[in-house]
This record gives sequence, C-alpha cells and structure tokens, in this order.
Amino acid sequence: MVLIVDDIRANIIALKKTLELHNIDVDSAESGEEALKKILKTDYCLIIMDVQMPGLDGFEVVKILSGNKRTKDIPVIFLSALNTEKKYIFKGYETGAVEYITKPVDSDLLILKVKTFLKIYEQQNELKAIKDLLSKEIKIRKEAQDNLEIKIIERTKELVQKNEELELRNHELQQFSWVVSHDLNEPIRKIQIFIKIIKDLYLKADDKAVDYVDRTIKSAERMQTLITDLLAYSRLSAQVKPEKTDLNEVLQEVLSDFDYLIENKKAVIRTGELPTIDSIPSQMRQVFQNLIGNALKFSGANGNPMIEITSENIISKEFESPAAADGKFCRITVKDNGIGFDEIYLDRIFIIFQSLNDRQTYEGTGIGLAIAKKIIDKHNGLITAKSKLGEGASFIIILPLSSK
Repeated sequence: MVLIVDDIRANIIALKKTLELHNIDVDSAESGEEALKKILKTDYCLIIMDVQMPGLDGFEVVKILSGNKRTKDIPVIFLSALNTEKKYIFKGYETGAVEYITKPVDSDLLILKVKTFLKIYEQQNELKAIKDLLSKEIKIRKEAQDNLEIKIIERTKELVQKNEELELRNHELQQFSWVVSHDLNEPIRKIQIFIKIIKDLYLKADDKAVDYVDRTIKSAERMQTLITDLLAYSRLSAQVKPEKTDLNEVLQEVLSDFDYLIENKKAVIRTGELPTIDSIPSQMRQVFQNLIGNALKFSGANGNPMIEITSENIISKEFESPAAADGKFCRITVKDNGIGFDEIYLDRIFIIFQSLNDRQTYEGTGIGLAIAKKIIDKHNGLITAKSKLGEGASFIIILPLSSK
C-alpha cells in the first residue's frame, strides 16, 4: 500500500485518483503527525510525502523514520511546489528520500517511478522469502537428520526455482532500464536539434537570446550524460566472467581516448608498470576512465595537470599493507595535482549523485566515482582517496591478482 502525506486534501484526492486508476492501493494522512501514527501501525511499501506542511514538515518526518529500525527502509518520494531549489533537493536526498519531484507533477513519470519502487519492494519480499527458506533449512538440519537428504532436495528445488524467477526479473529490469534510457534520450535529442535550428535561423542577431539557447543546449547535454551514466551504473549488476587482463593495455586505451584533452590541457602523464589481473576489462577501463577524467577535469587553473599512475604488489588486502614482489594483491595509485578536496567528505565522494564541487564550474553527474567503487567492489577490491584542498588527490585501489 502507498501512503500519501499532504496537508492539502485536494492534492491528496487528485493523486489518490491517479494511483487508483492504475490499481494501486492508497492510504492518506493530512499531517506529519498523522502520518507517523499510521506508519507505526501499518506496513507501507512507499510513501509520497509533501515537503512543506504545518507542524512536522516532510524532512522532519523522514528523519524520524530513518532513525527507526522498522521504518528506515521504507522508500520516500518527496513532492514540493515551493522548495524547488537545489539545496532543498539535496536536503531531501540527505534525509533518506529515494526521489525528489517538484510540482507541477508529470503524472505519467510519477506513475512510472511509483511502479518501479513497488516492483523493487516485491523483489525485496522475494529475497526475504528466500532468506526465510534458508533459516528454516538450518532449523531442519538441527532438529532432524533422518530425512535430511529428502528435505535438502526439496528445498534446493525451491531455491533453484526462486533463483530462476529472480534472474528473469533481473533481466526484465535491465530491459526496462534500456527502454527508459532510450525513451528519455529521444526527446532530449529532438530538443537539441530544434533549439539549434532556432538559434541558427532566427536568433543570430540577438546575443541575449543566443546565450539563453546555449544554456538550454548545455542543460540538455548534461541530462543526456546523466542518463548514460545511470544506465552504465545499472548494468554493473550483470554477472560477467573475469578474464586475464593486462592493465597496461587497458590504461593505454584510456589515455588514447583522452589524447585530445591531454594535449589541449598540456597535461603530463607518468605511468609505471601495471600488473596482469583477473578482471572484466571493460569495467577496469571504466575505472581508469573515470579517475583520469576527473584528474583532468579538476586540474584547477594553476600550472599544467600532472597525473601519475603507479602500482606495486602487496601482501594483504589492506591499504597500508607492505609491498612484496610475490604478494597476491596489487595497490594501484592514481595521483594528480588538481584542486583536491577536504577529506572530511571522503565518505561522500563514492556515493551516487554526490558532488563536492560547483556544477556550473565543473560539470558532472556525480556518478563516476560511484561507478568506480561498484566495479572495484565487484572485483573483491577496495578503493579510497587521500587529498587536501588545493594540493591534488590520490586515489588508491587494492585488487586481487587472481579471482581464484
């Protein structure tokens, strides 16, 4: 069931009718206090929350929910007509919301998002059911040994069936991601084409109009990049078999892609010998691309960018592990002399959509480092960074040489 929280009854009625047209069960509350009482008594799979309300506002309600073990995982979508500035949107995500939508609401897009979160909720329940099955299996092992073999076979069949169902759902979600990406990219491409036509044919003599059009084109390009990065992030869930990968070859391919930007910025790139490891080459390429791309992007205004990529074998999977020629892990460091960052924000830089810099000055989607971390996690590795403001940054990666 979905809970709608809004202090204006007319808004609740309109949204409730929209959801019920799609056979979605709906409950409502007209204040933050009423919502908390209902949430404590009823299990909701999604909450659509108005931000500005008398008494407890939406941010305060979500903060309370996030501090409760039973309610902290309930997804919340914020709706707001007044608090549309970036600082409020960021605050919404920081308090624990999964989405922040400004009014007027595109009902089709809202329904799409609601259905997506409901589908995720169903899958989480399926995973919980599998977990319960495993717990029962352990209990059966302890209580009875006589029919153990038969019971294991029965449970295994159930688990295999559930796993097949989950794989099918995962495939459907990947197809859904591709369709959403395609459907979102298409109107953006048309916006770019028509805006450029308008600019070239009708606005050449009006400098102010040309400036507005250029800003619109730039915004469309940022949206297109965001969609591409989100799709890349979602595809990381797919299972791919690792293979022997010469990271020197991967690095040279990435540097070749950046050759124009390196030449344009007069960047100096120093590379040491990198190891050959068991990995997914395309994903390791993405890691180097994101780290080197960031080093070039955040190079600052003073002097030429200098980027140094080095590696050494180490004994154990620890950032401070001593070096050893016969070590089973490698420690790769990508160091630059750019603008750096304050290490108090270290826990934020690898979180999706988190950016520490002014997006007007340094464009980006806030997904690159999140993608890099997810890839390193999938390779059973670690990633961190060391930095000071104005003194560059060093990204340190620990990876096993072999996946066996």
